[in-house]
Amino acid sequence: MEKRKLGFSELYLTPIGLGTWAMGGGDWKFGWGPQKDLNSIKAVHAAIEEGINWIDTAAIYGHGHSEEVIRKAIKGRREEVIIATKCGRVWEDNSLEIGKSLKRKSIKKEVEASLKRLGIEVIDLYQIHWPEPAEEIEEGWGTIADLIREGKVRYGGVSNFNLEQLKKAQAIHPIASLQPPYSMLKREVEEEVMPYCKINEIGIIAYSPMQAGLLSGKFSRERASNLPQSDWRSRNPFFLEPQISKYLKKVEKLKEIATAKGISMAQLSLAWVLRRDEVTAAIVGARDARQIKETVIAGSLVLNELEVNEVEQILSL
Repeated sequence: MEKRKLGFSELYLTPIGLGTWAMGGGDWKFGWGPQKDLNSIKAVHAAIEEGINWIDTAAIYGHGHSEEVIRKAIKGRREEVIIATKCGRVWEDNSLEIGKSLKRKSIKKEVEASLKRLGIEVIDLYQIHWPEPAEEIEEGWGTIADLIREGKVRYGGVSNFNLEQLKKAQAIHPIASLQPPYSMLKREVEEEVMPYCKINEIGIIAYSPMQAGLLSGKFSRERASNLPQSDWRSRNPFFLEPQISKYLKKVEKLKEIATAKGISMAQLSLAWVLRRDEVTAAIVGARDARQIKETVIAGSLVLNELEVNEVEQILSL
């Protein structure tokens, strides 16, 4: 895969990156259900071998467990991968409750814990996970700027920020990247956020480009109704009626475009997200090695104008 420059930074990312949310396991509030560490490690190895050069994680995934799994998976291979993780979500030991803090003291503690769990000396991209509490954004972003000057972080990014919040942070220190949710079914960032990022050389890393699997072409009403309680999607409106039926109807029509092009629905979903110049890359989660090969191909796919228009017509229905 051809690599793309992330905003103003010197990080060059493959269009597809490995997301590790599910690798945190199911024993926390926003888990994806049970997950075997061995499968996670094999998925990381498969991603590297297929050419993916960056991994996205967060301290909160499995309350640190995802970062620990990554440490095991990249042992002896640190130079092959760019590591992105996040801060701002905190927890107490043996508690499922999740707190929110962007206080300087909290972030300084979080970065040390993440470095230790990941087994690395510097974090390539350190991101504020959510702009919450809103009144602490400046303190949190200022702290990340200090961590960059200290050499513990190479570049700072933000996730889930709106336009006003981006401007607030940008005034303190340049933002290397924004990580927003972006998919065929979630397009709010197109109107104001994307143009601002383009002007200010802020790279966009799209998360949930397949809308948590809904756009993978492998989802059904039956599967949605049988999601375990340990899977956060069982409580998400996208996977409940009446939305689930409405979205799956669109997916069935979108599959016709994918079939005509000779690609999978998952590949179509990713190629559609990556069609935008503002988007540097997309995060694709994987729970085992088998899922890697299909998504990697999407990093090299290009949709023509007719195909994009056909997708737009279906999405407008």
